[in-house]
Amino acid sequence: MNTKGKLKFLDNTDQAPEYVASIGGGDQTEHVGNYSFHTVAIADARELDTPPRVDQQGFQLIDQDRSVANFHDDVQVREAFYPIVRDAMMSKLGCQSVEIFDHTLRTSSLAKQKELGIRESANIVHNDYSSPSGIQRLQDFLSDSGRSREFDSLCERRFAIVNYWRSIAGTVANYPLIFCDARTLSPHDPVPVTRRSRNRTGELQVARYNPLQRWYYFSQMKNSEAMLFKTFDSDESNPSRFCFHSSFDDPLAPADAPPRESIELRCFVFY
Repeated sequence: MNTKGKLKFLDNTDQAPEYVASIGGGDQTEHVGNYSFHTVAIADARELDTPPRVDQQGFQLIDQDRSVANFHDDVQVREAFYPIVRDAMMSKLGCQSVEIFDHTLRTSSLAKQKELGIRESANIVHNDYSSPSGIQRLQDFLSDSGRSREFDSLCERRFAIVNYWRSIAGTVANYPLIFCDARTLSPHDPVPVTRRSRNRTGELQVARYNPLQRWYYFSQMKNSEAMLFKTFDSDESNPSRFCFHSSFDDPLAPADAPPRESIELRCFVFY
């Protein structure tokens, strides 16, 4: 079902923008800079004649009907869920190998953030990496893993960073993920921004509003489904190098909609 939503965009760079990531447990990510909200039309991607694909629009819905008993147990997630995600990536993306380098739990409920010590739903239009930081993230991952010598050989191949996202608390009734068709971004839209977290300083991208952008979501997403979306591609000719995304308060959602809970994994995909 098509809808509308208010999305948070960078307004201007008069004040140097910066993204200070939350830790979890009730604190909120700080968006330093000048931002404004724009109401955008949001199409239900379920109604498209041809489903979106990671290497075209930048995002893709897949079926994923297997789970783990407790997503709040890091050991279970890494030992039982990482292999499921790896298999899904290999099957859907046609890549040669996948390496998962982190995962994040989020909820739209402040009470649950405090109770479970997890982070809030992202609420700004952004992409997780820029051209330099995608490469830097691979270098850091290999260095942290004691595999620095592999960096040059891996960089000779095409690689991407693809995020895997799914609900862990039933059907998503509100605050669903929203994606911009990567082909509708103008070169002026993305703006690189320093990202600071407790353990790492990097760079992501925020976006300026552009009426030519086309936005999509998947209505009533079930926990037997998962989203794949690309946040970096070393192939500069690919039409979906970066997939800008956010979440939004859906005006069509029922007033008593349960809070959204999700898990997101970030993966290196090597072709």
